[in-house]
Amino acid sequence: MSGDKCVSSAGTKVESTGEQNIPSYVGFANLPNQVHRKSVKKGFEFTLMVVGESGLGKSTLINSLFLSDLYVDRKVPEAKDKFQKNVEIRAKTVEIEERGVKLRLTVVDTPGFGDAIDNTDSFSSIIKYMDDQFEKFFHGERGLNRRNIADNRVHCCFYFISPWGHGLKPFDVEFMKQLHQKVNIVPIIAKADVLTKTEVTQLKKRILEEIKLNGIKIYTLPEVDEDEEESYKEEVRQLKAAMPFAVSGSTTFVEAKGKKVRGRVYPWGVIEIENPEHSDFVKLRTMLIAHMQDLQEVTQEVHYENYRLQKLAVEAKAGAKAELLIDSTLSRSVDGDEMKRILEEKEAELRKMQELMAKMQAEIHKN
Repeated sequence: MSGDKCVSSAGTKVESTGEQNIPSYVGFANLPNQVHRKSVKKGFEFTLMVVGESGLGKSTLINSLFLSDLYVDRKVPEAKDKFQKNVEIRAKTVEIEERGVKLRLTVVDTPGFGDAIDNTDSFSSIIKYMDDQFEKFFHGERGLNRRNIADNRVHCCFYFISPWGHGLKPFDVEFMKQLHQKVNIVPIIAKADVLTKTEVTQLKKRILEEIKLNGIKIYTLPEVDEDEEESYKEEVRQLKAAMPFAVSGSTTFVEAKGKKVRGRVYPWGVIEIENPEHSDFVKLRTMLIAHMQDLQEVTQEVHYENYRLQKLAVEAKAGAKAELLIDSTLSRSVDGDEMKRILEEKEAELRKMQELMAKMQAEIHKN
């Protein structure tokens, strides 16, 4: 009958009009499933850097987050070894699989950071490492095999803040100022179990005030669309309110209220690291895993693009100087007025290129 609907063997809805069957379901709604299958098959890559003074529980927290022992071969240096210790860069890559999804996780550790008497040069090796990864990716994009570029750029930096201070040290401020244009910084109050709830609240407020006062840009979660579910909106709101995250880590199982939990035992009670009332550990893990894609996109579209524009500007300037040098060798065959005109044109082209680069960088920072 005219107007009757039927379903084809492929599952596509069609409408019978008497003369021809017109599909009402094409099938592109399955495209996300195709992307999902391809992504799962390929696996995911993520690079996390951890920075902070020794003794703040960085290794324990990372092992707690990923349920893996990433520091099996780690040796704790003695006090005499720290006296003139330089910052080292150690990158360790592990393959983690959960329910068929593979994650190639690279954790970049920075032993020796902040441990020396004079820490004025503690940033240089970290900045160099980040720039080196940008440089490798930049050359990879220009190479012949662009489909298989290894992405070792640092997507996120956990910066550990001491709980025993009264906010940020000048050293903390300087570090974040040096790197906030290169990486997504997530500030973390380490060993928060030594603080009371009131102290944690006060310290968080003070740190955020100092970050704003010094013009430091830390990673912020993306805005939620209006059509998102209320539960997701509430989750993002809680994550934003929790920053900077006050965490405690532990890989040891202890008994609390008749059940085994990961935590720490004190004379006055048990700290459960996965209890939201005791620590922001779960919020930190949720932020990292649920917004891993956004961290990668910000790295690509903001931090790397900023580096790429600076690189292109330098190359354009060097190219213009080379052209001027070549032109100068021909000056003997060109009269003075003509040479002056050529030089002015080259300088105008260079100024125009620099203005364009400045506008593009300003637009990137605004976004």
